[in-house]
Amino acid sequence: MSNSDIRSFDVVILGGGINGAGLFRDLCEQGINCLLVDKNDFGSGTSAAPSRLIHGGLKYLETGEFGLVAQSTLERNLLLRNAPHLVRPLPTVIPIFSWTKGIGAALRTFFGSKTAPRSRGVALVKVGLALYDFYGSRGKMMPRHRLWRRVDALKKLPALTPRIVAAGNYYDAKVIAPERLVWELIRDGLAANPQSEAWNATSLQGQKDGVLAFAGPDKVTRSVRARLVANAAGPWIDRVNRLLGISGKLIGGTKGSHIILDHDALVRQLAGRMIYFEADDGRICLVYEYLGRVLVGSTDIPADDPDNVRCEDDEVEYFLESLRGLLPGLTFERSQIVYAYSGIRPLPASDSAAPGLISRDHSAPVAEPERDRSFPVFSLVGGKWTTFRGFAEEVADSVLERLGRKRRISTRELPIGGGREYPMSEVDRRHLVATLAGKIGVSEERVETLLQRYGTTAAQILREEAAAPALRFLEDTPDVSHSEIAWIAQNEAVVHLADIVFRRTTLAVTGRLTTRDLESISQIAGLVLGWSEPRRRAELEETLDTLRTRNLSPL
Repeated sequence: MSNSDIRSFDVVILGGGINGAGLFRDLCEQGINCLLVDKNDFGSGTSAAPSRLIHGGLKYLETGEFGLVAQSTLERNLLLRNAPHLVRPLPTVIPIFSWTKGIGAALRTFFGSKTAPRSRGVALVKVGLALYDFYGSRGKMMPRHRLWRRVDALKKLPALTPRIVAAGNYYDAKVIAPERLVWELIRDGLAANPQSEAWNATSLQGQKDGVLAFAGPDKVTRSVRARLVANAAGPWIDRVNRLLGISGKLIGGTKGSHIILDHDALVRQLAGRMIYFEADDGRICLVYEYLGRVLVGSTDIPADDPDNVRCEDDEVEYFLESLRGLLPGLTFERSQIVYAYSGIRPLPASDSAAPGLISRDHSAPVAEPERDRSFPVFSLVGGKWTTFRGFAEEVADSVLERLGRKRRISTRELPIGGGREYPMSEVDRRHLVATLAGKIGVSEERVETLLQRYGTTAAQILREEAAAPALRFLEDTPDVSHSEIAWIAQNEAVVHLADIVFRRTTLAVTGRLTTRDLESISQIAGLVLGWSEPRRRAELEETLDTLRTRNLSPL
């Protein structure tokens, strides 16, 4: 292959999860020509398997990671402003079962003990929540914490176990569609620098003499030269580094699993709140209302095989038993599960015996160029969903210094995707809904539905719907239109059917997907993307198989 056939970029980012996407957007905003590559779909790995919380890390106070809590609470507040269409406040309740327990254990953990504290009492929770309010005061978006008396907590949550002595009430946030947020970061990067590119369904084959080789979905090898490489492959970081000729172990992941329940009685009890509780084994779990369902999580088990991770039967039983103990006034059965998912947290390698005590902080060690590799490699290790922007900014500044370039814009106040010009008050919201409905010629109800789903990007989809000869909807999901699916397939880097149902929409995770609707979606996507009938059938069968075997879908 001649040098003229080799593409050149300033930076190649390997891994299109939240850290890779965040770095891509930041560097593109600085005018850096970047290539982002993911072997599957953007946001399809660990970034698709979080608890869907945007939180400040209350539990990190116990391990003395005050800097991480300060950064996390600030980034949470920034996301509430910059991505209000996808990130929303989440009132949270902590059931408390004693008055003074846990202080000694917490002090031992603070000073380096490898044993996690148990039974956090009222005194400890009160101190923790006061500190949490203090660290969350920068860019403050939500009220301060309160302590509820036992009688008040049971009045608000009658199904809660009467064993509690009190409850803490504070605010964090949740991300409605983390996979969409990843894609919107990438789309923003491409808009900021049209010289940059993003490839999904493209795998790294290796590198030789500074040239990276990739195999795309068309099986054609593409060769790329980079001045610098960022390895943002999450739990696959060590494997990717080996393909680059770099040895060593940076990742020591843990597995986190979650289930989604169809449980109307619990949805009514929660009334939009999350319960953040300690299970009988001391592990922190959570349960909250999520798009009309109930999300329950999470486990924290040492694991290192991200390609074959799934929520196992013993984890499902663990969740159900924990809920039965927490909420004895309600019934929990396996038949209520509509979806389950699991992922490997890309934590730094650690010898800690307690996975919950492994730091969630981040770092970016650098492998300097060697004789047969002309570029340095930054490995983005650890981190958490909430702090992706700050992590990206830190790495981007180091990259800019290496390239001899200066930062020209901060992402701190930069809206994300459909968060641009998103109304922050109810008055402004009603005005935008009425304006779009009048200009485009659609109902205000339809504008409101898509505004909730896509932010201000909804206007583009609404125009597509208005231009259609006839507005048709999925038969079993009557708030999703054929035009909406077609627009996604045409405009959002879709390669496979799974990209639509798992990541560009919330159809799969909420358990709303039916085989009939999946068939319709495959036909719409196939028409837009030019699939042959055998290809369409293969996409349909592969997606169904994933839903049934890895996601416990009742389909």
